[in-house]
Amino acid sequence: MDIFAHALWAGAATVFARRRWRISRRTAALTVAMAVMPDIPHLVPIVGWSVFGDGSMADMWNYANAVAGQLPTAPQNVDTWSHTLHCVTHSAVVAGAVTVLLWLWRRNFWIPLAGWWSHIVIDVFTHSIDYFPSPVLYPFTQAGFDGIAWNTPWSLAVNYGALAATWLALHLSRKRRAQ
Repeated sequence: MDIFAHALWAGAATVFARRRWRISRRTAALTVAMAVMPDIPHLVPIVGWSVFGDGSMADMWNYANAVAGQLPTAPQNVDTWSHTLHCVTHSAVVAGAVTVLLWLWRRNFWIPLAGWWSHIVIDVFTHSIDYFPSPVLYPFTQAGFDGIAWNTPWSLAVNYGALAATWLALHLSRKRRAQ
């Protein structure tokens, strides 16, 4: 799924959750940020190569807008770093370890981690083998589930249609509760 949709789904979930539990605006914002976070680190090597190396802004644009099976080529070290960072941030094993460590430290679940977990779960089903499959069991394996590529036109239409319906339902239910 694209980064904007991750933010919108996490935002909808926090709006819904805030109606039932005490969740501060800061915690809600951190939850949305954590839902976006997994897609940021693996772009750093690409941006670095494009800005400071032999790459160009066109290379960065092509990478950001690639479609399944047509990723642009980058130097091996850039590709390796980008892939590794993608694996780390999309791994349920890594997220699980962070969750357990934070639980032991805080003695409770840190709510913003729900954003990261939602990102991982959504990406398992919305990334194909040809386009950044989510390696949920990294570092044990880099294999990912062959889901539906989020950037196919029909998948984008379904996703954003569902988002529009969700946000409309949240808005309408808010108005009814206010009456």
